[in-house]
Amino acid sequence: MLVMKRRAGESFTIGDDIEIEVLEVAGSRVKLGVVAPDSVAIIRKEARVTREENITAAQPVEPDALARLAQRLWTKQPY
Repeated sequence: MLVMKRRAGESFTIGDDIEIEVLEVAGSRVKLGVVAPDSVAIIRKEARVTREENITAAQPVEPDALARLAQRLWTKQPY
């Protein structure tokens, strides 16, 4: 991971086509501006992780797996 310090108004580039500019720094918050080609998707990491988790959760479950889980729940001994 590259770590660099930038002040508001300063920027850096990624490759030839992507520019990241620090627009504002206020306390622990930083506002960034991104200039990139339309072909580059810019998505917040937490949104991507949530989407991937939702896709995984929406996958069908084998009926046998559900039956085994139900059996385990019904036969679980109390502590």
